[in-house]
Amino acid sequence: MENFGSLIKREFRFFWQNKVLRLLFIGAPLLYGILLGYVYGKGKVTDLPIVVVDEDRSEMSAKAIQMFQDNEVLNIAATLYDQNNLSQIAIDKEATCVVLIPKGFEKMVLTKKYPEIVTIVNTSNVLTANYASTALQVCLGTLKAGVQIETLRKQGTPESLVMTQYEPFRTTFIKKYNRSTNYMYFLWPGVLATVLQQVLLLGLALSFASEYENGTFKELVQKCPSLLKLITIKIVPYLIMSFGLWILYWLFTLWFRIPFFVNLGPLTFVAGIFVIAVCFIGILVSILIPNQLKATEILMVIATPSFILSGFTWPLSQMPFWVQCIADVIPLTHFLKAFRILIIENGDLSQTVSAIRNMVLIAVICGIASYVALYFKRKAVLRDE
Repeated sequence: MENFGSLIKREFRFFWQNKVLRLLFIGAPLLYGILLGYVYGKGKVTDLPIVVVDEDRSEMSAKAIQMFQDNEVLNIAATLYDQNNLSQIAIDKEATCVVLIPKGFEKMVLTKKYPEIVTIVNTSNVLTANYASTALQVCLGTLKAGVQIETLRKQGTPESLVMTQYEPFRTTFIKKYNRSTNYMYFLWPGVLATVLQQVLLLGLALSFASEYENGTFKELVQKCPSLLKLITIKIVPYLIMSFGLWILYWLFTLWFRIPFFVNLGPLTFVAGIFVIAVCFIGILVSILIPNQLKATEILMVIATPSFILSGFTWPLSQMPFWVQCIADVIPLTHFLKAFRILIIENGDLSQTVSAIRNMVLIAVICGIASYVALYFKRKAVLRDE
């Protein structure tokens, strides 16, 4: 046990002496947590600039413009009365939408000639385009409803029948979980989990590869002949440090006032399995690749696209089957699925069984492969004596 403790201290000492590794493992989660927290701190998009071309200049067009201005998502950057230099003005104002109200709009509405309001949506940024176009649809839909109701009243329709004449049935949409569609609650945790996976893979890429390069692997094998013990010694320090980062992430949720209070215990359990699975992948590559740089490069190839492939922002079901197969061998995919169930959807631990099973399977396969690879590495070293 004393030998085990001294070897654990050796690993911590190795970690602390590596300035780059220390900066990445501690600095990256801290920096990304704070930086992205403030980037997405607002949570929802507001005051998106739009340009309105009001060729009608009527009371009804003025009412439409006022409705745009009153919507929290929209901000009228410019109101024009013709289409001269419209494209240039839209670019200068960084407009997400351009709304064209035609000449004679009010007159055509009142005479039931069915005029058309054209909205040009700048889809160079899909997120802002969706927010702005949805807000405009709400405003114009409300205006249409108001015009129709007022017309029915002028025709002498009884007040009790006005709504049923205009709207034969009602539709109700109920938002669950992230009801405010807060982007911070949706994206920030997923990015931080990705950062945790990356720093773990970076750190563990050096675990055995550095021993090979520094010529200390033989010495390590002599001090610790047990392969299981040897793998455990390399992983335990990162498990301890990962728990510290997990506490740091929890403190970030308090700092940014993110209401993640339910299922923290089950999520911590799932996060532990996630960290173990990631550690075994890192250990396996580090054993197989005797060069620190190459081991790091290989693990970065795995880590870099992992968030995109995880299905967290783009559904896995919409990806080709072979891409889904690649995503399934990355622990982050299954952890983010469990995170969404436990934290966003307030589900039960039993509903994350498939995600847990997949992470355990990754850990077991990589653990066995690591043991076999380390066995042959040790055998080769002892044969050279």
